[in-house]
Amino acid sequence: MAALCGTLGALLLVILVAACLPLTLPPPVFGYHIYTVLSGSMEPAIPVGSLSYIQETAPEDMKEKDVIAYYGGSDRTAIITHRVVENRVFMGEFVTKGDANPDEDMMPIPYEDFIGKVRLSILRVGRAAQALSSTPGKIAAACLIGLAVALQAISAVLGRRRRG
Repeated sequence: MAALCGTLGALLLVILVAACLPLTLPPPVFGYHIYTVLSGSMEPAIPVGSLSYIQETAPEDMKEKDVIAYYGGSDRTAIITHRVVENRVFMGEFVTKGDANPDEDMMPIPYEDFIGKVRLSILRVGRAAQALSSTPGKIAAACLIGLAVALQAISAVLGRRRRG
């Protein structure tokens, strides 16, 4: 029974660390931002629910067909990932298009709204990341950590009783 409790406690911790790992690597300290894709405009290349890693990059270095992230929407708070159709370096703007959209975006994207280049997208991990970073998700993670610690403690007590 002691071995079972110890194994379950360790397994819970491993699962929790594995679930949190995509949220922490690579950290923003290294010039990366992590976002969850909420719309289907880049499907099938980047499906809804993907976790995207955006690297801070000079906008002048972006080329046609690069996928970039930028602030958009009417209030410039939405984070949009679209493909570069044209980089107008002299004008300081991009022409972009979502892969699933039939036409280019109506308005060019000014460099000041540019966040960076999409370097990696992990399918379906974004929804889990959103769930874990929400208040209920944090409470659930804390409960799992508590359960894992309790199982380790039970394992230690049962192991001492068996030896003693």
